[in-house]
Amino acid sequence: MLSRKLSPPPEQACLPWHPPGLVAGVDEAGRGPLAGPVVAAAVILDDLRPIAGLADSKKLTPARREALFDEIRAKALCCSIAEASVQEIDELNILQATMLAMRRAVMGLRLKPVLVLVDGNRIPVLDMQAEAIVKGDALVQAISAASILAKVHRDRWCERLHEQYPAYGFAGHKGYGTPAHLTALQAHGACPEHRRSFSPVSQLLAPSFV
Repeated sequence: MLSRKLSPPPEQACLPWHPPGLVAGVDEAGRGPLAGPVVAAAVILDDLRPIAGLADSKKLTPARREALFDEIRAKALCCSIAEASVQEIDELNILQATMLAMRRAVMGLRLKPVLVLVDGNRIPVLDMQAEAIVKGDALVQAISAASILAKVHRDRWCERLHEQYPAYGFAGHKGYGTPAHLTALQAHGACPEHRRSFSPVSQLLAPSFV
């Protein structure tokens, strides 16, 4: 009886977890403040033009964020910054407004990614594959870059608002509910950019301002 030489089993193909192509990172800034829009950014980095020092924007100094903002804008393949307004926040709620701003940021990209990586545990409605990554702004460079763009853009917005309404101190607290901000609300009521749906604002407003 002739022995038959068995052929080796075929090797299993090593498929990547993600499809090949452009990957965008997405993050937001401004979910917690009592005033102003929520801002989202989307970034597709260029592997051939690395950017040193990308990190969660909250862990960077304002000066470092400003420098990285310019470098990201100069070196990324493309990037997009979008907002959802105070009116949209009050009408939709902050979560849905954040998803709206993120969707607008992704749709504003000049190049279409095959995959979108979003900081957090929720993703907006998109027409491409997306994945939520908890603490992604510290783990994924494209998300870190997006967090920097969104944070700097919103901080600059608050500084411009401060020029219009200096009594509230927006340049310092950036809209967050600090004691100084709450005191200003009690003294002056709400300006047009305060979020009426946020309880610290609605509770402090006199009936004539609601």
